[in-house]
Amino acid sequence: MSAAQVLVVGAGPTGLTLACDLARRGVAVRIIDQAPGPFPGSRAKGVTPRTVEVFDDLGVAGEATRASTPVVMRHHGRDGTFVDQRPDSYWRSSPAEPYPQLLLPQWRTEAILRSLLSRLGVTVEYGTRLAAFEQDGHQVVAAVQHPEGGRTITAGYLVGCDGGHSTVRRELGVAFEGTTHPAQALLIGDLEVTGPRADRLHFWADPERGFLQLCPFTGSPVWQVAAMTPGWQARPPAPSREVFQHAAREITGSSGIEFGAARWTSTYRVNVRMADRLRRGRVFLAGDAAHVHPPAGGLGMNTGIQDAYNLGWKLALVLGGLATDALVDTYQAERLPIAAWTLGTSSERLRDMVAEIGKSGGADLGVVNTDDTRQLGLGYRWSPLSHPGTGHHGRLRPGDRAPDAPCRDAGGASVRLFDLYRGPHFTLLGFGHASRPAIEAVSAAWDGPLRTCLIAPGAPLADHDGHAADAYGITGDALVLVRPDGYLALTAEHHQAAAVLDYLRSL
Repeated sequence: MSAAQVLVVGAGPTGLTLACDLARRGVAVRIIDQAPGPFPGSRAKGVTPRTVEVFDDLGVAGEATRASTPVVMRHHGRDGTFVDQRPDSYWRSSPAEPYPQLLLPQWRTEAILRSLLSRLGVTVEYGTRLAAFEQDGHQVVAAVQHPEGGRTITAGYLVGCDGGHSTVRRELGVAFEGTTHPAQALLIGDLEVTGPRADRLHFWADPERGFLQLCPFTGSPVWQVAAMTPGWQARPPAPSREVFQHAAREITGSSGIEFGAARWTSTYRVNVRMADRLRRGRVFLAGDAAHVHPPAGGLGMNTGIQDAYNLGWKLALVLGGLATDALVDTYQAERLPIAAWTLGTSSERLRDMVAEIGKSGGADLGVVNTDDTRQLGLGYRWSPLSHPGTGHHGRLRPGDRAPDAPCRDAGGASVRLFDLYRGPHFTLLGFGHASRPAIEAVSAAWDGPLRTCLIAPGAPLADHDGHAADAYGITGDALVLVRPDGYLALTAEHHQAAAVLDYLRSL
């Protein structure tokens, strides 16, 4: 029998993010996956700006950004005409929102996270299948199967990140309500492509012939090919190079596109389902194990990564003795409404996409890339962790995402607020010199993970262009406490150190 503080089941993007977050916080984590090795496909390729901010906190945003495919969408007509579009969501950035949307094949996203996890001293245990588990008030005992034989793993907590067919969810007896749309089938594959420009995402959409998308990836000869035709809906063929080749010629009306051998293929049917709870005892659900969505808007993987990001710091504080077990109850309170919102939004974007395909003369598939799908406006104002504050009224409220802003240190070097937030700690910002006594008092009185910073002229950090005050709506001296996952915990008047300490101790 072997032990861990947390056992993560499933080594997709959600499980890898959680394992990375726990490991960097000093939690003894193990991560298992029944697959014999890493997932080879490109499946979930859109990385939202909010998820890139999660990667920033984990220290891998730069690597992900460099690997991203520059996005220009080319919408083709069957007559050979085309229109190029630069979707705003893929290019826009600002001082408060520094990252645009990225385009990465899922195998590359997982490779980035797996490399980080390795640097943190944890290796994915592939070929290890969860068979069953039992729990009591103190631990979870999991029976796992491995080619070398069965064994058990004991853990303080278990988190199921094992996908839509989750063993963990089934063993928990958690309902997975929703619908499947068997008449909507999309074939997806990774193939080498010759013919189209490799610096464009290519789309053809025709209400009578179907839909074709060709997506190249930076530094890889393999493209993601997605196709759907009206004739496939009742009984789609098994995806193969020949099937994609025939579909491309039928949909585009051209023989100028050639595919190589398929390296990975999948048949996707639209599922809209959500678990009725995310926790039962010492076992949690995250990612596709908890909710599955239509692909429009690319929210599924991103929502799972953000599930993990929400849960990691809470488990770490509880395991470190700095919070009661009630803190992890807030995972369900915060993430279940987000899952419900995501199901609704992705379903709406799918309807928009289908409507666009149904238009004569082509489609503007940029309709699925909206402000909603950037995920920057999501927050937890309703959460029990979002305290109303003590009288300071900035633009933001507790539960809102904490924006970025460029500042300067005492030597004039550029320092972003995200540089302060990066790591496993709370961050207490003191706007104005009058906040200094309060941040010093909090720092001296609380021994948990906390970083403090005074933002004022001549202080360790100066808001030289006013971007920080503008992003947070600060007009005077004030205190702002930011959670480890980059959301506001509370705002307070500059002298109210007691309010901040009460919050931290209430955990």
